[in-house]
Formats: sequence, structure tokens, C-alpha cells
Amino acid sequence: MHYLRYFHHRLLVAFAFTLLAGLVSCEKEVNIDLGTSPTKIVVQGEIENGRPPFVVLTSTISFFAKVDLTTLQNSFIHDAVVTVTVGNKTATLREYSIDTGTANKFYFYTLDTANLIDAFVGQYDSIYHLKITHGGETFTATTKIPNPKGVDTMWFDEPRFKNSRTPDSARQLYVKYTDPDTIGNYVRYFSQRGKGRFYPSAIFTDEVVNGKVVNNIGLYAGYDDGPDVKRDSIRYFYPGDSVTLKWCAIDKSVFQFWNSYQYASNAAGNPFSSPINLVSNITGGAVGIWAGYGSIYRSLVMPR
Repeated sequence: MHYLRYFHHRLLVAFAFTLLAGLVSCEKEVNIDLGTSPTKIVVQGEIENGRPPFVVLTSTISFFAKVDLTTLQNSFIHDAVVTVTVGNKTATLREYSIDTGTANKFYFYTLDTANLIDAFVGQYDSIYHLKITHGGETFTATTKIPNPKGVDTMWFDEPRFKNSRTPDSARQLYVKYTDPDTIGNYVRYFSQRGKGRFYPSAIFTDEVVNGKVVNNIGLYAGYDDGPDVKRDSIRYFYPGDSVTLKWCAIDKSVFQFWNSYQYASNAAGNPFSSPINLVSNITGGAVGIWAGYGSIYRSLVMPR
């Protein structure tokens, strides 16, 4: 989960910038030693209904380190003992690797395909306990796969906030949603265009709309963010697009993590922003998230 390291580093720079701004009027030369932070394990784990657990383990990278493919490759944590427990069943995950098309590989932990007798996949309304042991340290987390309430209907229409750079053919996805009458429902949604990847888009809470019918919720297309992304066009859908909406119920701890992440993402680069701590549900000194997703998929094709 390299974005955790990225925002930690950006916040450190923001703090230093603000401090220096207050000292510019002083004549005395001031040297600031930012020091180094202890290396931590970063957890990116999830389990979804109908799917096996999936966990990526990496280590934090020094702010002053040269970040390239080799650095990222060396950040993966190997030989950890990773278990997932639900009820009286426990599965020990196995480390696998995937070729990336370069000299580097992507490593992750999931069910051992050679010993499926103990394997299990995610189920609605089940609680899953994650335990990671590595280097003499133990980290734990707990998540639940909530039973989801999907959207009522979905359709395409004119973008709500387009500008002169938004193509005339661009359309936004809208949904109607009836919230359950119990407070504490949280949603994270993803979108897929054609046979591409599912990209995360946004999160919601029912603190304001508990038990109500919410019409015309405008949803943006997820995309691979970057400095050269043309957000005025990539956030929308176009004639002929086949769109799949992945609507996920999540528990409060997962919502809090992604909510803090989005806040940190929006504040990155702002030297006057307040320091931000990502709200992790991992105990024992690691950072990151162990997330349960209760997912419902719905597809729609935009007419040409």
C-alpha cells in the first residue's frame, strides 16, 4: 500500500514547509533535522463475499530514499505467517507472486491452492480475524462483511458539474438508493468500464439519510489517478460503454480508514493543511487496512 507511505512523506514535508514559513523573517540560519521514522509493516488486506482473502504486505520506505521499481520490489514482506479465522475455522494463507512484465514481481498472500480442505471464501454477515506474524512481531485486525443493500435503479444522464473541457458526449451514472432504517450503513463503490479494472470511486455514510430514499445520486467513473489524468473527461462515461457498478457495504472501521485516506489525498501538496493520521484497524504497530466487502454487482450499457 504505497500510497500510505506517500502521504506520510507528503505530510512530513508540509509540516517542515509550514515551520520554515514562520522562520523566514529570522536572520539566524536554522537547520532542521527531519530524522528518520521507524520502518513499519503496511497491510492491504480484504475479503469479499464469494472470494478468498487477499493480503499484500509491504514495509514503509524512507522519505529520502530513491523510489524506483527496485525500491518497491524490495518493500514486499516475505515469509510472514498470515492466518484468517472465522468462527472455529482458520486458514493459513500462502505467499504467491505474479510477473508484472518487467524484471519485478508482485507478491501477495491468499488461500493455499494445494490444500483447499481448509479453504473458505467470504460470506455475508460473517466476522473475519486477521493475524500476521513476522520478525517476532504479531499484528491483528478484525472486519465484517455486511449484508449489502444494493441500488434500486441506475441510469445515465447529463453530468451535474461539467465545464467547457467536458466532452458533449460525456454522461454521468446516476442511481436511486433506499437506505435501511438502521443507522450505521456505510458504502464504498467501484466502477468498471468494459472488461477493464474495477476502480474505487467514493464512500458514503447514512448519517444524514438514514432510512430515506435518495434519488439522483451522481456517481463518477473510477480511474487510475496520476499527474497527467484529464479529470474533466475521464470521470464520465460515453456512448457504447458497458459499465459495471460494484456497490459494497463496509463496516465503520473500513469507512473511517478510507475517509481519512480521501482527506489525506485531497490535502496532499497543501503546505497549510493539518497533519493527518490514517485511521487504521491494524493493531500491534502496523498500518493499513483489513477490509470486508459485502458486494453487489449491476451492469448497464450506455446507448450509442
